[in-house]
Amino acid sequence: MKALVIGGGIAGPVTALALQKAGIDSVVFEAYDTTADGVGGMLSVAPNGLAALKTVGLEPDFGEPLRHMVMADAQGRTLGRISGEMSRVVPRAALYQRLRELTTAQRIKVEHGKRLVDVHGENGVTATFSDGSTEHGDVLVGADGIRSTVRTIIDPRAPQPEYVGLLGMGSYAENSGVHGDPETMYFVFGSSFLGYWEQADGTIAWFNNLAVDDPDEQTTVPWLERLREAYGDDMPAKQLLAHSEEVISAGPLEIMPSVPHWYRDRMVLVGDSAHAPSPSSGQGASLAAESAVQLARCLRDIPDIPAAFATYERMRRPRVERIAARAARTNSKKRGIGPITRLLMPLAMKTFGAKAFAKEQNYRIDWGAQVTR
Repeated sequence: MKALVIGGGIAGPVTALALQKAGIDSVVFEAYDTTADGVGGMLSVAPNGLAALKTVGLEPDFGEPLRHMVMADAQGRTLGRISGEMSRVVPRAALYQRLRELTTAQRIKVEHGKRLVDVHGENGVTATFSDGSTEHGDVLVGADGIRSTVRTIIDPRAPQPEYVGLLGMGSYAENSGVHGDPETMYFVFGSSFLGYWEQADGTIAWFNNLAVDDPDEQTTVPWLERLREAYGDDMPAKQLLAHSEEVISAGPLEIMPSVPHWYRDRMVLVGDSAHAPSPSSGQGASLAAESAVQLARCLRDIPDIPAAFATYERMRRPRVERIAARAARTNSKKRGIGPITRLLMPLAMKTFGAKAFAKEQNYRIDWGAQVTR
């Protein structure tokens, strides 16, 4: 069997590695002419995602380790604390590079400048690219992100990503007087949301979500001034913003509505093309890695391709949509929490938050187990 994997970001290479482990050859096609070295901000990979990446051969030794999350208000009062297995915070570019090195070592072919424009099937599946070239395979996997071309080819009426009303930004603050445990990420719910952690050199890396109605506004606003005004005397935002020299805009936070059709004929979706929870989930990259592994297992064990795709969707949809719903609830809190929510949050975190967190992160895929329809 030969798979055509559309998308060379994170999900595509992980899918190709998982398919190879399952005995399936693949070629990765990336729309952009060059590699994405140095592109992207920071992302977190949860323990479940690290386990999925280890399945395809990537050891979880990258980035900065995190084991704890602390929720607080802008007056410094702790609202909740959750501890668990080790997560990793890593620049997207660093994870991309590690995966690129691994696919090269495994002799998985990656072609650049291959923007998909059409797919048709006859004795398999044939992809047509914007440069006029074609490629034939047995299956085609859409790992082409939240604005997936493959998703639209599968279903022209498929939903598109939706803006959740928040812009994401971040930067670094030196000598701010803000400190924290190096393996703890802090989430502060004040005038708006702000998260931060202390890096090995003592610099504080921070990120925030600011409620903005028009996402296009991000290109015209002096954001450092805007953030200082928006957060006012909120702590530690006031200190961090005072000691930051620039704001790195990560753009609008988006979420994928439920996608009705994950597959059609010999085409199937994986990662953000099928399920993109907002970044509030902390699970985007991890869920993509999980889905890549599960798809490979299904194609390995179920000879009938449509049945393999149906089994894959049945295994994945409930989990990813549950996490997306949780992230949507978190988005509403990031716009600011009132006194009642602030009062109830410690109890909610202790009673429900820790259980949901553990359930999400304790998920593991048994590669060796047989998949049945």
